[in-house]
Amino acid sequence: MTYFHVYDENDKCLGRRWRELKRTLEGKVALVTGGSRGAGRGIAVELGKAGAKVYVSGRSLRGAATRDYPGSVDETAEEIFAAGGTAYACRCDHTNDEETKALIEKIRHEQGRLDILVNNVWGGHDLGVDVQPRPFWEYPLKMWETMFQGGVRAQLATNYYAIPLMLENDSGLIVHTTFWDEDKYLSSFYYDLAKNSLNRMAFGLAQDLRDTGITVVAVSPGWMRTELVLASFRTDEDHWREVEALNRTESPYYVGRAVCALANDGRIGHKNGQVMQVGELAKEYGFTDIDGRLIPPFRI
Repeated sequence: MTYFHVYDENDKCLGRRWRELKRTLEGKVALVTGGSRGAGRGIAVELGKAGAKVYVSGRSLRGAATRDYPGSVDETAEEIFAAGGTAYACRCDHTNDEETKALIEKIRHEQGRLDILVNNVWGGHDLGVDVQPRPFWEYPLKMWETMFQGGVRAQLATNYYAIPLMLENDSGLIVHTTFWDEDKYLSSFYYDLAKNSLNRMAFGLAQDLRDTGITVVAVSPGWMRTELVLASFRTDEDHWREVEALNRTESPYYVGRAVCALANDGRIGHKNGQVMQVGELAKEYGFTDIDGRLIPPFRI
């Protein structure tokens, strides 16, 4: 059993409501890249709660995190275990093709299949550069390496090694986490270019896989209360409501529930190649965030 909070129309907490977890993904094997923190952690945990065996990959191990950021693949796996799920913490630098290939071979050897691939690995924070809106020429060129080598290409390489394994069972779901608000510019040149590259990657892969049982989509969460966002506002998950600027945020588990809903959709093929916002998926599939709220799509 688990619980969620219920709030009234004035955001006053009315207490906790209990519900039974539905293990609707029992027997499925999932890989979530970039699962140490943020969206990756939220997605991995929700997939684990739903019964999937979850391989959580990333560079951060306990006591050896990237840039000393909070979170690690070990801690994500432990959260899945605590919820009654099955998880495998896998240290993997997805900018290293040999490490990515070895991880997929590990899954092949141990499970013989891969049903759900969540491409969430992202190098956008590695440079430590403020990505607040400014002209393109005022950003360092190293922004390309962090967002494209550490993000776009890393996701592409994971697809390259994982798709042949998924084709062996001619079924599965590939999800790219992205950011999207229709055709609006995402304020930062490199960020906009990278995220739209991921959207187009999902579309292109969908064309190549259209005659198979594999579906490829891109999913866009809103403004998430990731560990780094909470730290920047000097708060935590227990006190974020005290910060007015965070009232439009959602937890990383919200996108996790969106991925679970998609993985449970027997007609998921009709969404092949689409870019979808979590808020819209919540309305379609009827799930809420961990606090019981149905949060609308984030708009720029």
